[in-house]
Amino acid sequence: MKTLNPILISGQEVLPLIEGGKGISVSNGESSGAWAAAGGVGTFSGVNADAYDENGNLIPVVYHGKTRRERHHELIDYAIKGGIAQAKIAHEMRNGQGRLHMNVLWEMAACEEILHGVLEGTQGLIHGVTCGAGMPYKVAEISARYNIFYYPIVSSARAFNALWKRAYHKFPDRLGGVVYEDPWLAGGHNGLSNSEDPTLPQPPYERVLALRKQMVEFGLHSTPIIMAGGVWCLKEWEDWIDNSDLGPIAFQFGTRPLLTQESPISSEWKQKLLTLKKGDIFLNKFSPTGFYSSAVKNDFLNDLHERSQRQVAYTTSPVGDHECSFEVGARKRLVYLTAHDLTHAQQWVAQGFTEGLRTPDNTLVFVTPEQANQILTDQINCMGCLSACQFSNWQQIEPYTTGRKADPRSFCIQKTLQEISHGGEVNQQLMFAGHNAYRFASDPFYADGFIPTVKQLIDRLKTGN
Repeated sequence: MKTLNPILISGQEVLPLIEGGKGISVSNGESSGAWAAAGGVGTFSGVNADAYDENGNLIPVVYHGKTRRERHHELIDYAIKGGIAQAKIAHEMRNGQGRLHMNVLWEMAACEEILHGVLEGTQGLIHGVTCGAGMPYKVAEISARYNIFYYPIVSSARAFNALWKRAYHKFPDRLGGVVYEDPWLAGGHNGLSNSEDPTLPQPPYERVLALRKQMVEFGLHSTPIIMAGGVWCLKEWEDWIDNSDLGPIAFQFGTRPLLTQESPISSEWKQKLLTLKKGDIFLNKFSPTGFYSSAVKNDFLNDLHERSQRQVAYTTSPVGDHECSFEVGARKRLVYLTAHDLTHAQQWVAQGFTEGLRTPDNTLVFVTPEQANQILTDQINCMGCLSACQFSNWQQIEPYTTGRKADPRSFCIQKTLQEISHGGEVNQQLMFAGHNAYRFASDPFYADGFIPTVKQLIDRLKTGN
């Protein structure tokens, strides 16, 4: 294994080992502070982080607003308080070592407002901001205002080219690095474009080499590229280290930090990670963001998959093969199905899936009355956690709706991520994970259920294993 030399990140030489940010209280002040204290770059999530009262007790996230807009403003307030709280915890824990970054999603609700709020309240504590899930043009300007570094997350040279030409060329000195996140292997939301096949993963080397060539054209020879997604151990990436074609490289670990003593996830979640098998991670497009995402196959995802399988196209009047009438809803309004689809619909109704819910694509999905009631309740309780949500049709700018039907094939992402990150039953909630999570079960480092501290994990990573 080659020697792992320090690299310049956010104004200081650190180990080229970066904790990947994971939202809704999964990468928090304790995990990121410990990572920085061990000499790397700790990353806490600014996506609806936990906040505490004056006695150190967790402040429950409870919404009192009667409208989505009122709850949206409550969510922003919670997020800013939580981000400040986690930054302070991480700063104290790092003990002057390493660097501390905050991760946000550009498509989360009021990203700019939350960034300003947290950075105003933590000046001198945070050294950089990583940002993906969309095209974060303004993150450069915001970071420069607070004299910190920015790290856009991209999945192609083409994406970085667009960001640079539109905005980043104005703030080159604050560009601390570019995160290349493998869109097939990373956990959470993935940056697959419409031109890329989710079933045909491409090796990252050529894509990262193309990114470096694009960066060199812009004079960014020495700006680090951070490889993220699919990184388990460095011996598998040894050819990337000190590679003159790739230039300065650091490595981001998103999945392995989940299984540490400092990780705030529940014991049940940690034990589940130790039992995963290859193929247990599912790249899907159920997220209300519209992005692909990677999560563990469990009852939650299985329900979404089966729900979408119980789906037929309809018309509101007889058209072509759609000539068979079918009653929908309490008012028994008629829609028209093909004879083939009518047979399926009748079978699903006989099985108890009696509610046909309309989707934005002029289809019906069939669910039980209990499921229909829960879907409707979740849509009504929307707190506007995204800039635009397919599930609830919320949009954070006027007219505060996407103008499309709310999509019952999706789900309330804020609800399920809050549940799982605060002790909810893991099989019944969305459980994000990278595609290498199955390796916990076979890696000898975790034999007999061993859960390391962050320092023990980083010491292990430095050996290449």
